[in-house]
Amino acid sequence: MAFLFRHKSKTDLAKPAKELLLQLWQSSIPSQKTEDELVKLLSQMKLILQGTQDTESSPDQVAQLVNHMIQEDLLYLLARSIRLLPFESRKDCQSIFSYAFRFKPPHSLAPEPPVLTHVIHRRPEVVVELCRGYGHKESAMPCGVVLRELVKQHEDVASVILHDESRESERATSIDEIDPREAPMQSGEGVFWNFFPWIDGGAFEVSTDAFTTFRELLTRHKLLVAIYLEKNFDLFFSRYNSVLVQSSSYVTKRQSIKLLGEILLDRANYSIMTQYVESGEHLKICMTLLKDDRKMVQYEGFHVFKVFVANPHKSPPVQRILVNNRERLLRFLPTFLEDRTEDEQFADEKSFLIRQIESMGPAPS
Repeated sequence: MAFLFRHKSKTDLAKPAKELLLQLWQSSIPSQKTEDELVKLLSQMKLILQGTQDTESSPDQVAQLVNHMIQEDLLYLLARSIRLLPFESRKDCQSIFSYAFRFKPPHSLAPEPPVLTHVIHRRPEVVVELCRGYGHKESAMPCGVVLRELVKQHEDVASVILHDESRESERATSIDEIDPREAPMQSGEGVFWNFFPWIDGGAFEVSTDAFTTFRELLTRHKLLVAIYLEKNFDLFFSRYNSVLVQSSSYVTKRQSIKLLGEILLDRANYSIMTQYVESGEHLKICMTLLKDDRKMVQYEGFHVFKVFVANPHKSPPVQRILVNNRERLLRFLPTFLEDRTEDEQFADEKSFLIRQIESMGPAPS
């Protein structure tokens, strides 16, 4: 492998990579030489970090490279620039981020990897720029893979994404500035809220990947998300219902209804569920889903509808809607998705809902 590093130290790669990335941004049509040199540098960096089939990576060399990457602010530039790179280099960037975020120097007593500590405390813009990778189909998937790895393992990364309100080129919110219980209500303009148009308006592969990351954000760190949703209840569910649940995309609509059911039925979200099922407007949206032309949309809608009906403390608006539509529901439900003959749980739940609706008293005045 020595030929790869003929003119520079094996770890002296961050600074020239930074210079080439800046050239990439400064030129409307980057030179082929700039692209070729950058491709080589990124490939070399990946090999230092992960090694090869024949040679393991050297912890000392990795530590030096990681330190140089932090010093040169290379991670931020890479996050911004993934979409400008050739396909193979985008995959190399994905690997560089993944290894760099996981690496802990030998004998380190620090609880977290140095790159992670640096990013969440001093350079949260790296995380925000990885999210903004969904704005371009070229960068959506490599950025998404890195984001999901980070969110799964580190609640602080999820918290930065949820709470940051910065705009393009502004300083992002570090983890030191976030107290979920004391955080102000969101404006709806931070990076998290961009997931809604990325999911509903992006190309299919962008939409699918963005939804997978969105789902991870909302289901992985339960207490963090419960506090966040309770504080931003009206804004979140207004946007969720109007953009995702009522999306014109079948895939987005179905996935979003299913995720809604999961959120409402999670014990950690009990207070959110009770608030959601108090709304007559939410019930109307749900009943519309039961009449959708597509059976899987009907099925996922049923699992949200049952939460309204099974609630022993129905609000007056919900009671009025159910009682006023009782006769129609009692005609509709017995034959609803009747071809699901092997789904005993569904049949039992449907029978239970029918009994609940039959036994309801008169509508409140």
